[in-house]
This record gives sequence, C-alpha cells and structure tokens, in this order.
Amino acid sequence: MPVSEQAVAAVRGEDRIVYSAAPDRLPLRWPGGARVALWVTPNIEHYEYLPAQVRVRNPWPRTPHPDILGYGLRDYGNRVGVWRLMEVFDRFKLPCTVSLSLAVLDMYPEITEAMLKRQWEFMSHGLYNSRYHWNMSEDEERAAIDECQQIHRRVTGRPLNGWFSPAASNTVNTPDLVAEAGIGYLCDLYHDDQPTPVRVRRGSLVSLPYSMEINDSIAWRRGQEAEAFAQKICDEFDTLYAEGAEHGKVMNIAVHPFIMGQPHRIEYLSRALEYVLGHEGVWCATGSDILASYKAQTAAQAPLSS
Repeated sequence: MPVSEQAVAAVRGEDRIVYSAAPDRLPLRWPGGARVALWVTPNIEHYEYLPAQVRVRNPWPRTPHPDILGYGLRDYGNRVGVWRLMEVFDRFKLPCTVSLSLAVLDMYPEITEAMLKRQWEFMSHGLYNSRYHWNMSEDEERAAIDECQQIHRRVTGRPLNGWFSPAASNTVNTPDLVAEAGIGYLCDLYHDDQPTPVRVRRGSLVSLPYSMEINDSIAWRRGQEAEAFAQKICDEFDTLYAEGAEHGKVMNIAVHPFIMGQPHRIEYLSRALEYVLGHEGVWCATGSDILASYKAQTAAQAPLSS
C-alpha cells in the first residue's frame, strides 16, 4: 500500500520543517563574501545540588542525591574552567553566544559581569540544566520560557533572541511557545548546516545549526579526548569551507567549561581555533548576526505559519 503524503510529512516532521535538498537551494552569501559563519557557543550552566524538579530522567544518575562527583565536576566549570575558556576566546577576539542557564545571571555575579563586559550574546538554555522541559504542559513550558525572558530583560535590558531547551529537553510545543515569546531563533533541531525556517502557529522562527557533533559534551560521553575533538573541529571546517565557496555554511562549536576548560584540554581547543581562524573567509558571528543576515537574504519568502 502506498504511503500517503500526510503520513510522509508526519514522518519527516514537516509539520515544523519543510524538506530541502541541499543542492537545490539558492546560495547563501555571508558578509564580506565569507564562506563559513562561525559561531562559538560556550554552555555556561548550573546543575542543582538537590534537583527540585525531576521528570522523565534523573538529573544525577548516581543515586541517592546528592551526587557529589557529578555536581563537583560541573561546579569546577563555573569556578575554574569558564575563566580558561574566556582567556582563549579573548585571544581570538571571538564574539561568543552563550548557551546560558539563566539562573547563572543571579547566582554567579562574577561570571555575569565578565560576560557583559565582553558583550557576549545570551541565548536561553532554560533556568537550570537539571530542570527538563520533557512532559511539561503547554502552560508550564510557557511560564518557564517567560521566566527566562524576564531574567534576561532585567539583567541586559533587551529581549532574548535565541532558545536552546535545557539538556535538549524540548517538547512538541517548544517552537510555538518560543516564537510566541518573541524569540527569533531556535537551537533544538540538529538537521542542517544552514539556517532553516520553522513552521509555528504565530509569528516566525528560524532554526540555527547547533552542533551535537562538534560538541565536547557528546565527545566526552563517547570517550573521545581533546586531541581527537580538536581534529574533528578542523575536519568539519575543511569540508564546510570547501562547500562554502558555493553555498555559505554555518559552523557551530559547542563547548562546556567543565569539559574543555580542564587544564589538559584547553590548549587543544586553542589549536583548533587557530587553525580555523587562520583561513580567510571566516565570519565570526553571534546567533543574532547569522539570523539577521539569513533573514535579509530570504525576506521575500513567506513565513511558515500554520
């Protein structure tokens, strides 16, 4: 029996994103003729010592709570590792976009001051990285997004423009609620090397490429050490840079202070960035920069709305 068009769309997720074959697209052109839009996203997070909200997954798999080993490693990131990352990013004058647990802005004033001084962009990574959105009702998730929006406005004076659900725990409602909150880009989809429009109930939303491959957390869980991770960065860049001569590509590098901020790993990150930034035609951008350039080039296209 042939599969219906409706069933195929549902399998592909076309209620949210329309399939687009990479060779058939109109070329994207980044500012200055750049081949690759590089955006670096340090994940600056807080994990609760005694999680108040546990849903589908236990935030600390070593039970009972507290998990001193798990908590202590992540605490190291905010005490020590984040400062090493800042030194490296300062060396290369990188405009970072922080995947941020919004509670950090109040809990760690020294980190907040340092990020604001560097004019880093914040995209919300939820309130805490131990409070998942899985199985939240629509009203619960709307309230959680609004809480993050309010914290960001209070601290920066500006609205949030980017969203990445805590621990990648998005729901079927997340894109609609993010767009409803006036947030412009979403990082909960991992399906492309270019920005793509997302169909939402109201307004507009764009998916920006956030990487689960060039991501030290995934590499760490796979037992991959820093030298191999740095080589992955270089290999990924080589391919995207070559392809970017025809179609501008986005390269995301996602790192965590408690992983790449370790003393035995930090210089491998530095070497990889030196390699990437040693090429002409690399546009170092924030998430909002990439979104603005993409929207300017696709302004004539109708938004995907229900």
